[in-house]
Amino acid sequence: MRRPAYDCDVLVLGSGIGGLSLALKAARHGEVLVLTKKQDHESNTQYAQGGIASVFDPSDSFRDHERDTLRCGAGLCDAEVVRQVVREGPERVLELEALGVPFTRTARGFALGREGGHSRRRIVHATDFTGRAIERALLRRVHRHPRVRLLESRLAVDLLLESRLRRGGRRPAAGRDTCWGAYVLDQTSGRIEPITAKVTVLATGGCGKVYLYTTNPDVATGDGLAMAFRAGAQVANLEFVQFHPTCLYHPEAKSFLLSEALRGEGAVLRTLDGTRFMPRYHPSAELAPRDVVARAIDREMKRRGEAHVYLDISHRRAASVRARFPNIVAALRGFGLDLTRDPIPVVPAAHYMCGGVCADLRGRTALRGLLAVGEVACTGLHGANRLASNSLLEALVCAHHGAIEAGRRVAEVTEVPRAEPWSVRGTRPALETVVFDHNWDAVRRVMWDLVGIVRTDQRLAFAARSLSLLSEEIEHAYATLRLSPDLIELRNIALVGSLIVECAQRRRECRGLHFNLDHRRSDLRLARNPTLLRPRARRLRVDGARVLGRRRSLT
Repeated sequence: MRRPAYDCDVLVLGSGIGGLSLALKAARHGEVLVLTKKQDHESNTQYAQGGIASVFDPSDSFRDHERDTLRCGAGLCDAEVVRQVVREGPERVLELEALGVPFTRTARGFALGREGGHSRRRIVHATDFTGRAIERALLRRVHRHPRVRLLESRLAVDLLLESRLRRGGRRPAAGRDTCWGAYVLDQTSGRIEPITAKVTVLATGGCGKVYLYTTNPDVATGDGLAMAFRAGAQVANLEFVQFHPTCLYHPEAKSFLLSEALRGEGAVLRTLDGTRFMPRYHPSAELAPRDVVARAIDREMKRRGEAHVYLDISHRRAASVRARFPNIVAALRGFGLDLTRDPIPVVPAAHYMCGGVCADLRGRTALRGLLAVGEVACTGLHGANRLASNSLLEALVCAHHGAIEAGRRVAEVTEVPRAEPWSVRGTRPALETVVFDHNWDAVRRVMWDLVGIVRTDQRLAFAARSLSLLSEEIEHAYATLRLSPDLIELRNIALVGSLIVECAQRRRECRGLHFNLDHRRSDLRLARNPTLLRPRARRLRVDGARVLGRRRSLT
Protein backbone atom coordinates (compact mmCIF):
# COMPACT_ATOMS: atom_id res chain seq x y z
CA MET A 1 0.00 0.00 0.00
CA ARG A 2 1.43 3.36 -1.00
CA ARG A 3 2.17 5.79 1.80
CA PRO A 4 0.14 9.07 1.58
CA ALA A 5 1.90 12.35 0.86
CA TYR A 6 1.38 13.19 4.51
CA ASP A 7 -0.24 11.41 7.42
CA CYS A 8 -2.61 14.07 8.78
CA ASP A 9 -3.38 17.74 8.64
CA VAL A 10 -2.82 18.33 12.35
CA LEU A 11 -0.59 16.16 14.53
CA VAL A 12 -1.22 16.59 18.27
CA LEU A 13 1.33 15.17 20.72
CA GLY A 14 -0.38 14.69 24.07
CA SER A 15 -3.88 13.84 25.29
CA GLY A 16 -4.49 16.24 28.16
CA ILE A 17 -6.94 19.12 28.24
CA GLY A 18 -4.91 21.25 25.82
CA GLY A 19 -4.33 18.55 23.21
CA LEU A 20 -7.85 17.11 23.23
CA SER A 21 -9.57 20.53 23.23
CA LEU A 22 -7.46 21.69 20.32
CA ALA A 23 -8.00 18.42 18.44
CA LEU A 24 -11.79 18.70 18.64
CA LYS A 25 -11.80 22.28 17.38
CA ALA A 26 -9.07 21.77 14.74
CA ALA A 27 -11.09 18.88 13.27
CA ARG A 28 -13.33 21.52 11.72
CA HIS A 29 -10.41 22.31 9.39
CA GLY A 30 -8.87 18.91 8.62
CA GLU A 31 -7.89 15.43 9.71
CA VAL A 32 -6.39 15.31 13.20
CA LEU A 33 -4.14 12.63 14.69
CA VAL A 34 -3.59 12.60 18.48
CA LEU A 35 -0.68 10.58 19.85
CA THR A 36 -0.19 9.69 23.49
CA LYS A 37 2.70 7.70 24.89
CA LYS A 38 0.66 5.72 27.44
CA GLN A 39 -3.09 5.17 27.69
CA ASP A 40 -5.36 7.88 26.29
CA HIS A 41 -6.35 9.23 29.73
CA GLU A 42 -2.84 9.34 31.23
CA SER A 43 -1.93 13.01 31.55
CA ASN A 44 -1.47 15.71 34.18
CA THR A 45 -5.05 16.76 33.48
CA GLN A 46 -6.30 13.42 34.77
CA TYR A 47 -4.78 14.14 38.20
CA ALA A 48 -5.86 17.77 38.56
CA GLN A 49 -8.01 17.85 41.71
CA GLY A 50 -8.67 21.56 42.13
CA GLY A 51 -10.43 23.09 39.16
CA ILE A 52 -10.48 26.01 36.74
CA ALA A 53 -10.11 29.59 37.96
CA SER A 54 -12.75 31.79 36.34
CA VAL A 55 -14.99 34.69 37.27
CA PHE A 56 -18.60 33.68 37.88
CA ASP A 57 -19.44 35.13 41.30
CA PRO A 58 -21.26 38.51 41.11
CA SER A 59 -18.95 39.85 43.83
CA ASP A 60 -15.88 38.89 41.79
CA SER A 61 -14.49 40.70 38.76
CA PHE A 62 -12.05 40.23 35.90
CA ARG A 63 -9.95 42.99 37.39
CA ASP A 64 -9.64 41.11 40.69
CA HIS A 65 -8.64 37.89 38.93
CA GLU A 66 -6.08 39.78 36.84
CA ARG A 67 -4.69 41.49 39.94
CA ASP A 68 -4.33 38.19 41.80
CA THR A 69 -2.56 36.62 38.81
CA LEU A 70 -0.17 39.54 38.41
CA ARG A 71 0.61 39.67 42.11
CA CYS A 72 1.36 35.96 42.22
CA GLY A 73 3.53 36.20 39.09
CA ALA A 74 5.92 38.57 40.91
CA GLY A 75 6.46 41.05 38.09
CA LEU A 76 7.05 38.61 35.23
CA CYS A 77 3.53 38.16 33.87
CA ASP A 78 2.57 39.62 30.51
CA ALA A 79 -0.31 41.88 31.53
CA GLU A 80 -2.05 41.67 28.14
CA VAL A 81 -1.89 37.88 28.14
CA VAL A 82 -3.31 37.84 31.67
CA ARG A 83 -6.12 40.14 30.63
CA GLN A 84 -7.13 38.04 27.60
CA VAL A 85 -6.97 34.67 29.37
CA VAL A 86 -8.96 35.87 32.38
CA ARG A 87 -11.67 37.50 30.28
CA GLU A 88 -12.15 34.47 28.04
CA GLY A 89 -12.39 32.14 31.02
CA PRO A 90 -16.17 31.99 31.53
CA GLU A 91 -16.86 31.24 27.85
CA ARG A 92 -14.31 28.42 27.76
CA VAL A 93 -15.66 26.88 30.99
CA LEU A 94 -19.22 26.93 29.66
CA GLU A 95 -18.00 25.21 26.49
CA LEU A 96 -16.58 22.41 28.63
CA GLU A 97 -19.84 22.04 30.50
CA ALA A 98 -21.66 21.81 27.18
CA LEU A 99 -19.35 18.92 26.26
CA GLY A 100 -20.56 17.04 29.31
CA VAL A 101 -18.20 17.95 32.15
CA PRO A 102 -20.30 17.60 35.35
CA PHE A 103 -19.15 20.69 37.24
CA THR A 104 -20.52 20.92 40.76
CA ARG A 105 -23.42 23.36 40.93
CA THR A 106 -25.68 24.88 43.55
CA ALA A 107 -29.08 26.52 43.18
CA ARG A 108 -27.31 29.82 42.41
CA GLY A 109 -24.85 28.52 39.82
CA PHE A 110 -21.38 26.97 39.94
CA ALA A 111 -20.16 25.92 43.38
CA LEU A 112 -17.00 28.03 43.60
CA GLY A 113 -13.98 27.08 45.69
CA ARG A 114 -11.10 29.23 46.87
CA GLU A 115 -7.39 28.45 46.69
CA GLY A 116 -4.10 30.08 47.63
CA GLY A 117 -3.43 33.51 46.15
CA HIS A 118 -7.08 34.14 45.20
CA SER A 119 -8.93 37.03 46.81
CA ARG A 120 -12.33 35.55 45.90
CA ARG A 121 -14.06 32.20 45.44
CA ARG A 122 -13.65 31.48 41.74
CA ILE A 123 -12.55 27.84 41.35
CA VAL A 124 -15.04 25.93 39.19
CA HIS A 125 -14.73 22.25 40.09
CA ALA A 126 -16.26 18.80 39.79
CA THR A 127 -16.02 17.75 43.46
CA ASP A 128 -12.31 17.13 44.08
CA PHE A 129 -11.29 15.47 40.82
CA THR A 130 -12.04 18.05 38.16
CA GLY A 131 -9.27 16.87 35.88
CA ARG A 132 -10.62 13.34 35.64
CA ALA A 133 -14.11 14.63 34.80
CA ILE A 134 -12.70 16.88 32.07
CA GLU A 135 -10.49 14.14 30.64
CA ARG A 136 -13.37 11.66 30.42
CA ALA A 137 -15.72 14.13 28.75
CA LEU A 138 -13.14 15.17 26.14
CA LEU A 139 -12.12 11.59 25.41
CA ARG A 140 -15.74 10.60 24.83
CA ARG A 141 -16.03 13.32 22.19
CA VAL A 142 -12.67 12.52 20.60
CA HIS A 143 -13.40 8.81 20.22
CA ARG A 144 -16.72 9.59 18.54
CA HIS A 145 -15.37 12.25 16.17
CA PRO A 146 -15.03 11.06 12.56
CA ARG A 147 -12.06 13.34 11.81
CA VAL A 148 -9.98 12.67 14.92
CA ARG A 149 -7.87 9.55 15.47
CA LEU A 150 -6.17 8.81 18.79
CA LEU A 151 -3.31 6.31 19.00
CA GLU A 152 -1.91 5.08 22.30
CA SER A 153 1.63 3.91 23.15
CA ARG A 154 3.23 6.35 20.68
CA LEU A 155 6.27 8.26 21.99
CA ALA A 156 7.67 11.13 19.92
CA VAL A 157 11.47 10.98 19.57
CA ASP A 158 12.25 14.23 17.74
CA LEU A 159 10.60 16.77 15.50
CA LEU A 160 10.78 16.60 11.71
CA LEU A 161 12.44 19.80 10.46
CA GLU A 162 12.63 21.08 6.91
CA SER A 163 16.33 21.85 7.37
CA ARG A 164 17.05 18.19 8.10
CA LEU A 165 14.85 16.94 5.24
CA ARG A 166 15.95 19.19 2.39
CA ARG A 167 19.26 20.79 3.25
CA GLY A 168 21.40 17.92 4.41
CA GLY A 169 21.03 18.87 8.06
CA ARG A 170 21.92 22.56 7.60
CA ARG A 171 19.60 25.22 8.98
CA PRO A 172 18.01 27.66 6.53
CA ALA A 173 20.28 30.50 5.51
CA ALA A 174 17.54 32.98 6.27
CA GLY A 175 14.26 32.92 8.11
CA ARG A 176 12.81 30.34 10.47
CA ASP A 177 12.91 26.60 10.17
CA THR A 178 9.67 24.67 9.62
CA CYS A 179 8.32 21.66 11.48
CA TRP A 180 6.57 18.99 9.43
CA GLY A 181 5.70 16.40 12.07
CA ALA A 182 7.73 14.03 14.24
CA TYR A 183 9.57 10.73 14.37
CA VAL A 184 7.48 8.51 16.63
CA LEU A 185 8.25 5.25 18.45
CA ASP A 186 5.45 2.69 18.36
CA GLN A 187 6.02 1.05 21.72
CA THR A 188 4.07 -2.05 20.69
CA SER A 189 6.19 -2.90 17.65
CA GLY A 190 9.39 -1.10 18.64
CA ARG A 191 9.53 0.66 15.25
CA ILE A 192 10.23 4.37 14.76
CA GLU A 193 8.31 5.96 11.90
CA PRO A 194 8.01 9.50 10.56
CA ILE A 195 4.55 11.04 10.84
CA THR A 196 4.16 14.12 8.69
CA ALA A 197 1.62 16.90 9.14
CA LYS A 198 0.91 20.44 8.05
CA VAL A 199 0.73 21.49 11.71
CA THR A 200 2.36 19.87 14.74
CA VAL A 201 1.07 20.68 18.22
CA LEU A 202 3.06 20.13 21.39
CA ALA A 203 0.59 19.41 24.18
CA THR A 204 2.99 17.17 26.09
CA GLY A 205 2.50 18.67 29.54
CA GLY A 206 5.14 19.22 32.17
CA CYS A 207 8.40 17.78 33.43
CA GLY A 208 7.82 16.84 37.07
CA LYS A 209 9.66 13.52 36.63
CA VAL A 210 12.89 15.52 36.33
CA TYR A 211 12.67 15.60 40.14
CA LEU A 212 12.86 12.66 42.51
CA TYR A 213 9.58 13.55 44.23
CA THR A 214 6.69 14.91 42.19
CA THR A 215 2.92 15.03 42.07
CA ASN A 216 3.08 14.32 38.32
CA PRO A 217 2.39 10.96 36.64
CA ASP A 218 5.21 9.00 35.01
CA VAL A 219 4.50 10.53 31.59
CA ALA A 220 5.69 14.00 32.69
CA THR A 221 9.26 13.76 31.40
CA GLY A 222 9.51 17.09 29.55
CA ASP A 223 9.48 15.47 26.10
CA GLY A 224 7.95 18.39 24.22
CA LEU A 225 10.22 20.93 25.88
CA ALA A 226 13.33 18.89 25.06
CA MET A 227 12.29 18.20 21.46
CA ALA A 228 11.44 21.84 20.81
CA PHE A 229 14.76 23.07 22.19
CA ARG A 230 16.75 20.55 20.18
CA ALA A 231 14.85 21.69 17.10
CA GLY A 232 15.79 25.33 17.65
CA ALA A 233 12.81 26.79 19.54
CA GLN A 234 13.43 29.33 22.29
CA VAL A 235 12.57 28.44 25.90
CA ALA A 236 12.03 30.75 28.86
CA ASN A 237 11.72 30.94 32.65
CA LEU A 238 12.60 27.31 33.38
CA GLU A 239 13.96 28.26 36.79
CA PHE A 240 10.38 28.73 37.99
CA VAL A 241 9.41 25.19 38.99
CA GLN A 242 6.38 25.20 41.25
CA PHE A 243 6.46 22.79 44.18
CA HIS A 244 3.02 21.86 45.45
CA PRO A 245 3.07 22.26 49.23
CA THR A 246 0.97 19.22 50.15
CA CYS A 247 1.88 15.86 48.63
CA LEU A 248 0.96 12.86 50.79
CA TYR A 249 3.91 11.53 52.81
CA HIS A 250 3.36 7.79 53.11
CA PRO A 251 5.58 4.79 52.30
CA GLU A 252 2.92 3.24 50.07
CA ALA A 253 1.83 6.44 48.31
CA LYS A 254 3.21 7.58 44.97
CA SER A 255 2.63 11.15 43.85
CA PHE A 256 -0.70 11.58 45.62
CA LEU A 257 -1.65 15.24 45.82
CA LEU A 258 -3.83 16.78 48.51
CA SER A 259 -5.65 19.58 46.75
CA GLU A 260 -5.07 23.19 47.65
CA ALA A 261 -8.84 23.41 47.89
CA LEU A 262 -8.50 21.72 51.29
CA ARG A 263 -6.79 24.83 52.59
CA GLY A 264 -9.41 26.90 50.83
CA GLU A 265 -12.02 25.12 52.95
CA GLY A 266 -10.16 25.68 56.23
CA ALA A 267 -7.39 23.06 56.49
CA VAL A 268 -4.32 24.29 58.40
CA LEU A 269 -0.66 23.25 58.45
CA ARG A 270 0.93 22.08 61.69
CA THR A 271 4.32 20.83 62.80
CA LEU A 272 4.53 17.37 64.35
CA ASP A 273 3.87 18.76 67.82
CA GLY A 274 0.60 20.31 66.58
CA THR A 275 1.81 23.94 66.27
CA ARG A 276 0.23 25.93 63.44
CA PHE A 277 3.00 27.89 61.68
CA MET A 278 1.74 29.59 58.48
CA PRO A 279 0.50 32.78 60.20
CA ARG A 280 4.15 33.55 60.99
CA TYR A 281 5.08 33.50 57.32
CA HIS A 282 2.29 35.39 55.54
CA PRO A 283 -0.82 37.45 56.39
CA SER A 284 -2.94 35.02 54.33
CA ALA A 285 -1.52 32.06 56.27
CA GLU A 286 -2.46 28.79 54.51
CA LEU A 287 -3.98 30.75 51.62
CA ALA A 288 -0.69 32.42 50.74
CA PRO A 289 0.70 31.76 47.23
CA ARG A 290 2.18 28.32 46.73
CA ASP A 291 5.82 29.43 46.69
CA VAL A 292 5.40 30.99 50.14
CA VAL A 293 3.68 27.93 51.59
CA ALA A 294 6.18 25.47 50.10
CA ARG A 295 9.18 27.43 51.41
CA ALA A 296 7.56 27.73 54.84
CA ILE A 297 7.05 23.96 55.04
CA ASP A 298 10.59 23.36 53.80
CA ARG A 299 11.99 25.72 56.43
CA GLU A 300 9.99 24.16 59.27
CA MET A 301 11.05 20.65 58.27
CA LYS A 302 14.74 21.63 58.11
CA ARG A 303 14.64 23.76 61.25
CA ARG A 304 13.08 20.97 63.29
CA GLY A 305 14.75 18.04 61.53
CA GLU A 306 11.35 16.53 60.73
CA ALA A 307 10.47 14.50 57.64
CA HIS A 308 7.05 16.06 57.08
CA VAL A 309 4.38 18.37 58.47
CA TYR A 310 0.65 17.82 58.97
CA LEU A 311 -2.36 19.09 57.02
CA ASP A 312 -5.32 19.19 59.38
CA ILE A 313 -9.00 19.71 58.56
CA SER A 314 -10.34 17.62 61.46
CA HIS A 315 -11.88 20.73 63.05
CA ARG A 316 -14.38 21.01 60.17
CA ARG A 317 -17.71 19.15 60.11
CA ALA A 318 -17.02 15.60 58.92
CA ALA A 319 -20.08 15.38 56.66
CA SER A 320 -19.09 18.58 54.83
CA VAL A 321 -15.53 17.37 54.30
CA ARG A 322 -16.75 14.04 52.89
CA ALA A 323 -19.19 15.79 50.55
CA ARG A 324 -16.60 18.27 49.23
CA PHE A 325 -13.65 15.86 48.94
CA PRO A 326 -15.04 12.37 48.29
CA ASN A 327 -12.11 11.20 46.17
CA ILE A 328 -9.45 12.38 48.60
CA VAL A 329 -11.35 10.84 51.53
CA ALA A 330 -11.58 7.51 49.70
CA ALA A 331 -7.93 7.51 48.64
CA LEU A 332 -6.68 8.31 52.13
CA ARG A 333 -8.89 5.60 53.58
CA GLY A 334 -6.92 3.16 51.45
CA PHE A 335 -3.77 4.24 53.30
CA GLY A 336 -5.43 3.87 56.69
CA LEU A 337 -6.00 7.61 57.15
CA ASP A 338 -9.25 9.43 57.94
CA LEU A 339 -9.26 12.97 56.55
CA THR A 340 -12.10 13.99 58.85
CA ARG A 341 -10.23 12.95 62.02
CA ASP A 342 -6.50 12.52 61.33
CA PRO A 343 -3.83 15.12 60.63
CA ILE A 344 -2.43 14.04 57.25
CA PRO A 345 1.38 13.88 56.77
CA VAL A 346 2.46 16.01 53.79
CA VAL A 347 5.62 17.30 52.09
CA PRO A 348 6.21 19.61 49.11
CA ALA A 349 6.85 17.96 45.72
CA ALA A 350 7.64 19.19 42.21
CA HIS A 351 4.35 20.05 40.56
CA TYR A 352 4.27 22.53 37.66
CA MET A 353 6.64 24.20 35.20
CA CYS A 354 5.80 27.90 34.89
CA GLY A 355 8.27 28.36 32.04
CA GLY A 356 8.44 26.43 28.79
CA VAL A 357 8.64 26.79 25.02
CA CYS A 358 8.12 30.44 24.10
CA ALA A 359 4.67 30.73 22.53
CA ASP A 360 1.89 33.25 22.13
CA LEU A 361 -1.77 32.65 22.93
CA ARG A 362 -2.25 31.10 19.49
CA GLY A 363 0.44 28.56 20.38
CA ARG A 364 2.87 29.90 17.77
CA THR A 365 6.55 29.20 18.42
CA ALA A 366 9.79 30.18 16.68
CA LEU A 367 9.35 27.24 14.29
CA ARG A 368 6.80 27.54 11.51
CA GLY A 369 4.21 24.81 11.75
CA LEU A 370 4.91 24.10 15.43
CA LEU A 371 2.38 25.12 18.08
CA ALA A 372 2.71 24.64 21.85
CA VAL A 373 -0.21 24.73 24.29
CA GLY A 374 -0.64 24.00 27.97
CA GLU A 375 2.14 23.41 30.48
CA VAL A 376 4.80 22.84 27.82
CA ALA A 377 4.36 26.46 26.67
CA CYS A 378 5.46 29.74 28.21
CA THR A 379 2.92 32.38 27.19
CA GLY A 380 3.60 34.96 29.88
CA LEU A 381 0.50 34.14 31.94
CA HIS A 382 2.20 32.61 34.97
CA GLY A 383 5.31 34.76 35.34
CA ALA A 384 7.48 33.71 38.28
CA ASN A 385 4.73 31.75 40.03
CA ARG A 386 1.46 30.27 38.78
CA LEU A 387 -1.76 31.29 40.50
CA ALA A 388 -3.64 28.16 41.60
CA SER A 389 -6.04 26.70 38.98
CA ASN A 390 -4.90 29.08 36.23
CA SER A 391 -3.24 26.18 34.38
CA LEU A 392 -6.36 24.44 33.06
CA LEU A 393 -7.73 27.86 32.17
CA GLU A 394 -4.64 28.71 30.12
CA ALA A 395 -4.76 25.36 28.32
CA LEU A 396 -8.39 25.92 27.32
CA VAL A 397 -7.83 29.45 26.03
CA CYS A 398 -4.66 28.59 24.12
CA ALA A 399 -6.22 25.45 22.64
CA HIS A 400 -9.13 27.55 21.36
CA HIS A 401 -6.87 30.02 19.59
CA GLY A 402 -4.40 27.30 18.60
CA ALA A 403 -7.14 25.45 16.73
CA ILE A 404 -7.92 28.62 14.75
CA GLU A 405 -4.21 29.05 13.96
CA ALA A 406 -3.96 25.39 12.94
CA GLY A 407 -6.92 25.84 10.61
CA ARG A 408 -5.28 28.84 8.99
CA ARG A 409 -2.08 26.91 8.32
CA VAL A 410 -3.91 23.82 7.05
CA ALA A 411 -5.64 26.03 4.48
CA GLU A 412 -2.47 27.71 3.26
CA VAL A 413 -0.08 24.73 3.09
CA THR A 414 -0.29 22.89 -0.24
CA GLU A 415 2.73 20.58 0.00
CA VAL A 416 4.33 18.55 2.80
CA PRO A 417 7.83 17.18 2.16
CA ARG A 418 8.37 13.45 2.31
CA ALA A 419 10.32 12.24 5.35
CA GLU A 420 13.16 9.75 5.24
CA PRO A 421 12.82 6.51 7.20
CA TRP A 422 14.41 6.38 10.64
CA SER A 423 17.84 4.77 10.49
CA VAL A 424 19.21 2.24 12.98
CA ARG A 425 22.49 1.88 11.07
CA GLY A 426 25.46 1.57 13.38
CA THR A 427 23.37 0.93 16.50
CA ARG A 428 22.96 -2.19 18.62
CA PRO A 429 20.49 -3.40 21.22
CA ALA A 430 21.29 -2.53 24.82
CA LEU A 431 22.85 -5.48 26.63
CA GLU A 432 21.52 -4.37 30.03
CA THR A 433 19.49 -1.56 31.56
CA VAL A 434 21.33 -1.10 34.85
CA VAL A 435 23.15 1.99 33.56
CA PHE A 436 19.85 3.53 32.40
CA ASP A 437 18.30 2.85 35.80
CA HIS A 438 21.28 4.40 37.58
CA ASN A 439 21.28 7.53 35.40
CA TRP A 440 17.51 7.94 35.78
CA ASP A 441 17.92 8.00 39.56
CA ALA A 442 21.06 10.14 39.39
CA VAL A 443 19.50 12.94 37.28
CA ARG A 444 16.43 13.12 39.49
CA ARG A 445 18.44 13.01 42.72
CA VAL A 446 20.71 15.84 41.53
CA MET A 447 17.70 17.98 40.70
CA TRP A 448 15.95 17.25 44.01
CA ASP A 449 18.99 17.79 46.22
CA LEU A 450 20.55 20.78 44.44
CA VAL A 451 17.86 22.56 42.38
CA GLY A 452 14.89 22.36 44.73
CA ILE A 453 12.77 24.83 46.67
CA VAL A 454 15.83 26.67 48.06
CA ARG A 455 19.02 27.05 45.99
CA THR A 456 22.55 28.43 46.25
CA ASP A 457 25.19 29.28 43.66
CA GLN A 458 27.35 26.41 44.87
CA ARG A 459 24.54 23.87 44.60
CA LEU A 460 23.65 25.04 41.09
CA ALA A 461 27.28 24.85 39.94
CA PHE A 462 27.58 21.33 41.34
CA ALA A 463 24.32 20.37 39.62
CA ALA A 464 25.55 21.74 36.28
CA ARG A 465 28.77 19.73 36.47
CA SER A 466 26.99 16.56 37.53
CA LEU A 467 24.36 16.80 34.78
CA SER A 468 27.08 17.49 32.19
CA LEU A 469 28.81 14.20 33.02
CA LEU A 470 25.53 12.29 33.08
CA SER A 471 24.42 13.82 29.79
CA GLU A 472 27.67 12.82 28.11
CA GLU A 473 27.00 9.17 28.97
CA ILE A 474 23.33 9.45 27.95
CA GLU A 475 24.12 11.04 24.58
CA HIS A 476 26.65 8.30 23.87
CA ALA A 477 23.97 5.69 24.57
CA TYR A 478 21.51 7.55 22.34
CA ALA A 479 23.99 7.57 19.46
CA THR A 480 25.00 3.91 19.69
CA LEU A 481 22.03 1.93 21.03
CA ARG A 482 18.59 1.00 19.68
CA LEU A 483 16.13 3.38 21.20
CA SER A 484 13.74 2.39 23.97
CA PRO A 485 11.16 4.50 25.81
CA ASP A 486 13.42 4.63 28.89
CA LEU A 487 16.40 5.92 26.90
CA ILE A 488 14.32 8.52 25.03
CA GLU A 489 12.78 9.85 28.24
CA LEU A 490 16.11 9.74 30.08
CA ARG A 491 17.68 11.86 27.36
CA ASN A 492 14.84 14.34 27.69
CA ILE A 493 14.93 14.70 31.48
CA ALA A 494 18.73 15.16 31.39
CA LEU A 495 18.41 18.00 28.86
CA VAL A 496 15.48 19.64 30.68
CA GLY A 497 17.32 19.39 33.99
CA SER A 498 20.36 21.11 32.46
CA LEU A 499 18.18 23.87 31.03
CA ILE A 500 16.49 24.44 34.41
CA VAL A 501 19.92 24.75 36.04
CA GLU A 502 21.18 27.19 33.43
CA CYS A 503 18.10 29.39 33.80
CA ALA A 504 18.50 29.30 37.60
CA GLN A 505 22.16 30.32 37.32
CA ARG A 506 21.26 33.28 35.11
CA ARG A 507 18.66 34.69 37.51
CA ARG A 508 20.79 36.23 40.24
CA GLU A 509 17.99 37.32 42.54
CA CYS A 510 15.05 35.87 44.44
CA ARG A 511 11.75 36.09 42.60
CA GLY A 512 8.63 33.98 42.85
CA LEU A 513 9.50 30.31 42.79
CA HIS A 514 13.23 30.92 42.41
CA PHE A 515 14.78 31.40 45.85
CA ASN A 516 18.59 31.63 45.98
CA LEU A 517 20.19 32.15 49.40
CA ASP A 518 23.14 33.94 47.76
CA HIS A 519 20.91 36.54 46.07
CA ARG A 520 18.13 37.22 48.53
CA ARG A 521 17.16 40.66 47.23
CA SER A 522 14.95 41.14 44.19
CA ASP A 523 16.48 43.20 41.41
CA LEU A 524 14.06 45.78 39.96
CA ARG A 525 16.06 45.78 36.72
CA LEU A 526 15.06 42.13 36.22
CA ALA A 527 11.43 42.62 37.22
CA ARG A 528 10.06 42.21 33.69
CA ASN A 529 12.89 40.28 32.05
CA PRO A 530 12.26 36.60 31.29
CA THR A 531 15.19 34.18 31.31
CA LEU A 532 15.59 33.20 27.66
CA LEU A 533 17.68 30.36 26.23
CA ARG A 534 18.32 30.25 22.51
CA PRO A 535 19.85 27.01 21.15
CA ARG A 536 21.97 28.69 18.50
CA ALA A 537 23.49 31.25 20.84
CA ARG A 538 24.59 29.02 23.68
CA ARG A 539 26.74 26.01 24.51
CA LEU A 540 25.34 23.45 26.90
CA ARG A 541 27.75 20.77 28.05
CA VAL A 542 25.84 17.70 26.95
CA ASP A 543 28.22 15.56 24.93
CA GLY A 544 31.43 17.52 25.44
CA ALA A 545 30.58 20.03 22.72
CA ARG A 546 27.26 21.51 21.70
CA VAL A 547 23.78 20.28 22.57
CA LEU A 548 23.34 18.77 19.12
CA GLY A 549 27.00 18.04 18.55
CA ARG A 550 26.34 14.34 18.06
CA ARG A 551 22.95 13.53 16.62
CA ARG A 552 21.75 10.23 15.18
CA SER A 553 21.67 10.24 11.40
CA LEU A 554 18.20 10.37 9.89
CA THR A 555 19.19 8.98 6.49
